[in-house]
Order: sequence, then structure tokens, then C-alpha cells
Amino acid sequence: MRFLASEKLESLRTLEGSHLPSKKTLDMLGIPRTTFYRWYDRYLEGGFGPLKRGRNPTPPSDVEPDVGQRGAHFSGR
Repeated sequence: MRFLASEKLESLRTLEGSHLPSKKTLDMLGIPRTTFYRWYDRYLEGGFGPLKRGRNPTPPSDVEPDVGQRGAHFSGR
């Protein structure tokens, strides 16, 4: 299930204001802890903006992979 950025932010605020343990609150919301804490880390690093993005919030735009080095890791084929 995908969540809108506004839903992610609402989840952050709900957990923050809850008197229940975080695990119980997240279970009630139906959000896995790993997912929630990934959102939380993104929010702490950049506010609301990174919550709008998908799986890779900050793709490296100025770094090109070294194709020659990539093949070196799989030399045992």
C-alpha cells in the first residue's frame, strides 16, 4: 500500500502525540515499523519534501557508476 506524503506526515504526528508505545500505535495504524522509521528519518533530514518522494529520495545525479569496477565484484562466474 502506498501512502501520500500528507498521510505519512499525519502518521508521524499521530505517533508523536500518542500515549501508547510506538509499536502498538503503528500496529493500530497498519504501518510496519521499518517503513515508519524510514519516513521519520527522511522527515528529520529534510522536512516534508522527502516524504513526497518514492523509494530513492535522493538519487545521485552527479555520480556515474564505474562499469569496470562493477564487474570486478563478480569475477567468480
